[in-house]
Amino acid sequence: MNCQQSLFIWGVAGLFTVSAGAQSDKPLTIKSQGSFFVGGETRTTNPPNQPPQDVTVNQMYVQYQEPMNGARHVPVVMVHGCCLSSKTWETTPDGRMGWNEYFLRKDRPVYMADQVSRARSGFDATIINEVKAGTAKPSQLPNVLMASHQTAWAVFRFGPEFGKAFDDEQFPVKAADELYKQMIPDFNSVLPMPNPTWKDMAALAVQLHGAILMGHSESGFFPEEAAMIDPSGVKGIISIEMGCTTNLKPDQISKLSKIPVLVMFGDHLDGVKGRFGSVWPENLKTCATFVKQVKDAGGNAELMELPKLGIHGNSHMLMQDKNNLQLADLILNWIDQNVEGKKVSARR
Repeated sequence: MNCQQSLFIWGVAGLFTVSAGAQSDKPLTIKSQGSFFVGGETRTTNPPNQPPQDVTVNQMYVQYQEPMNGARHVPVVMVHGCCLSSKTWETTPDGRMGWNEYFLRKDRPVYMADQVSRARSGFDATIINEVKAGTAKPSQLPNVLMASHQTAWAVFRFGPEFGKAFDDEQFPVKAADELYKQMIPDFNSVLPMPNPTWKDMAALAVQLHGAILMGHSESGFFPEEAAMIDPSGVKGIISIEMGCTTNLKPDQISKLSKIPVLVMFGDHLDGVKGRFGSVWPENLKTCATFVKQVKDAGGNAELMELPKLGIHGNSHMLMQDKNNLQLADLILNWIDQNVEGKKVSARR
């Protein structure tokens, strides 16, 4: 991308942000809202001193809002990352508008999912109960991932070391304690493979008669995984800040080459000290390879590195950064040009 293109995109984002500020003062009107579950499997458990019992596991909770003019646009499905829930997309830690509301104000139907094993979604707790009952060994207990404040500060790239922010840091670090409250136990280690969330996301896209799947961090490559399971409902893929799988088979690349793909990264990828220092440069490298593979197969894939657009200081939590609405505009502009610009059939 040349300098002129970068200035154009950044200028468009700036114009959108001005209009966004004016829009935020207006009442938010929606056509409908609700929630439902996608997927789920019946399992038979054997509680002590009881007959076998049937339970539902691996179901994915989805909360949605439809704007008044939402039928004009392809629904957007937002899926959170590690140790978090769909709260990721809602009001920012310092109280500003999140992407959920902003996309709605831009007439986009928004569907926010909790990953299977997290928040309001289900998982199979059988092994935990068996260990407690003494019918399974304690060594079989799954690991429960709980990210510490120190780990979050480093992995989310708030600064070079804990408590010290980058000079141009876009994340509202004074509200970091509010982000830490959003971080919850991650039970992904109890899940079978392939991860049920992938299948559930693909099924949700079909149920919506077409959707754009957006993943972040741990779920960043989930839209691609969902599309490789069933691409029929996936109209666009947005992958934010993650590592990419590069050892895909030709038929998998072929499926993905038929879907527009956007991969987005923030700033300071090489600015973190300690054991997480090499994570982000390596993730960017794998995603650059993945994007090239899709493009070489004739697909429409873009790697959007914000510093190359003149946008600096962004953390891993792009949707919560101070300039989050500018970044949302970049995504919305990409959707308009690459998904809806191709006359993809939206839900009616």
